[in-house]
Amino acid sequence: MADSREPLAGPVTMAAASNKIAENKKARFNYLIEESHETGVVLEGWEVKAIRAGQVQLTDGYVVIKDGELFLIGCRINPLRTASTHVHPQADRTKKLLMHKDEIRRLIGKVEQKGFTLVPLELYYKAGRVKCAVALAKGKAQHDKRETEKTRDWEREKGRLMRHKVSSNGSAAKG
Repeated sequence: MADSREPLAGPVTMAAASNKIAENKKARFNYLIEESHETGVVLEGWEVKAIRAGQVQLTDGYVVIKDGELFLIGCRINPLRTASTHVHPQADRTKKLLMHKDEIRRLIGKVEQKGFTLVPLELYYKAGRVKCAVALAKGKAQHDKRETEKTRDWEREKGRLMRHKVSSNGSAAKG
């Protein structure tokens, strides 16, 4: 017989409001993103608990292909102090990424081309599972990075000018 009671809801946190766990902001700055793919992540129990507590860093992570399988290297998951004593957690453990074989073969063909690499963009929850968005990317040259920074600064300055103009027009209308 099914239980018809409503499930108990805990406090809503930022992690619960958004499915995003961690984002690799450096990846979008250092690489030109060609395409993005969703992969599953093979995790141990202590890693899942640490991820739920927000103890994950993706900035130095990268993806390698070995024997037709994808592996996430450099993704740091700091173990909780309350971790079990019979498990010896490794914060920098290599994690296997799950993806269909035909997709992996297609990525292998593209990565073998000059300049392409696989970079993790973000970790997020989907249907209660931890997923990793992996991007096929090309490294940016230094002048491309400067151009990205100039564009970002101009957008920020434009926003400031618009806010200043709106606030000065609003005060003139009141006075």
